[in-house]
Amino acid sequence: MMGIEESFICPRCGNQDPKYIGMRNGRPYCRKCISFIGTKAASLPSSPKTVELKLHYDLSGEQKQLSRRIVSNYLRGVDTLVYAVCGAGKTELSYGVIEQALRQGHQVGFALPRRDVVIELYWRIKEAFPLNKVVAVYGEHAYALEGDIIILTTHQLYRYSRYFDLLVMDEIDAFPFKDNGLLIALYHASLRGHCVMMSATPSKEMLKEFREPCHEVLELRTRFHKHPIPVPKILVRPSFLQSLEVVRLLKRYRQQNRPCFVFSPTIAATEELYSLIAFFVQDGNYVHSKRVGREEIINAFKKGAYRYLITTSVLERGVTISNLQVIVAGADDRKIYSSSTLIQIAGRVGRKSDAPDGMVTFLAEKPTEEMHNAIKEITFCNTFL
Repeated sequence: MMGIEESFICPRCGNQDPKYIGMRNGRPYCRKCISFIGTKAASLPSSPKTVELKLHYDLSGEQKQLSRRIVSNYLRGVDTLVYAVCGAGKTELSYGVIEQALRQGHQVGFALPRRDVVIELYWRIKEAFPLNKVVAVYGEHAYALEGDIIILTTHQLYRYSRYFDLLVMDEIDAFPFKDNGLLIALYHASLRGHCVMMSATPSKEMLKEFREPCHEVLELRTRFHKHPIPVPKILVRPSFLQSLEVVRLLKRYRQQNRPCFVFSPTIAATEELYSLIAFFVQDGNYVHSKRVGREEIINAFKKGAYRYLITTSVLERGVTISNLQVIVAGADDRKIYSSSTLIQIAGRVGRKSDAPDGMVTFLAEKPTEEMHNAIKEITFCNTFL
């Protein structure tokens, strides 16, 4: 006869694997999502909201067309995947459907995998929708859970069971959401309406899913300012000489008054590279997921207090800085730098219309297939101009 553990299905994450089911006081519980504990959001009454969408710029013709299509899909009950290059203005494409949902009294969420991007997006959404209550929910910041628009990390979706009429999700191919069965289950459990998924590098599986009935893939292969995406250059150097190459490039960018991100594969490599670079090039700093005061350092960089940052992949997405240059040290590290990661990193450059050009440099002992694939994809997207 089947035991309780074998027949139990977790109501929160859908887990039914007996090895992740435990018993406590004669009742089954799920070990997979047991750490997701905390206050749940209260259901809000559905009532139309007053909305004033404030943009300080005009959307391009393509952006307007896609925005209208997303709204149409939402009204027809069709889920949308926006497949757009880095710097295409994916976030702005979602504003129209957010406005429509609010006017209908629907509950809106905007989820992303990383807290840094949640914090940045919170201020952008708050400025775009000044009449509406916008809340940010992440990590240790879960004091206010209810609002007109909820910006949250994917880890916080457990607080919102069958909650969102519209859920916009960006960077769906990023760690830790990508291929994470638990977070994907929490996403499905939080949805009671329809979704808009967005990515510059969606997986083949995601593209296949959104080409099924009641789904649509919308593509945008050009940036809003209609300039080409900077194509990375590969510099082959032995690992022990790469730091000298970084110094040479940083000195050039400093003379040109151009800020720079230098990506490094690991926390240890980031700290080691900074200790070497800082001796030759001042006015820099470093950040990674464990760095104390990371947000303050990043904000200081944006204000010009630092000319360069040595960083892990924490800054590969969601950051837009005018005139930025990018160097990837150890770009041949296959564990860290997949083609999609390299595309995202390269996408930090040339995002502003007043500075659409820039340099992306892959430093490696030898070129990899991932590097060539990233360059091939970026070059292909530029053919749509």
